[in-house]
Amino acid sequence: MPQSERHVRLFRNGRNQAVRIPREFELEGEEAIMRKEGGRLIVEPIRKGRLLSLLAILTPLDEPFPDIDEDLPPLDEPEL
Repeated sequence: MPQSERHVRLFRNGRNQAVRIPREFELEGEEAIMRKEGGRLIVEPIRKGRLLSLLAILTPLDEPFPDIDEDLPPLDEPEL
């Protein structure tokens, strides 16, 4: 079971502050989203392609889509 907390050191990388992420906290992928909430810094992985992989396993719908314009009142004609 991975630890939920670990002491880490901050360091400078050029003009940026950086932190080395310990192996047990590694994020998947090559990119992440970072945001600050109060005094906390939140880092979350960007999960690319998950919607496409979900759509690939879904079976097509057999029933037709309803005509959504059928019960709508006619559009107003613009006045000239």
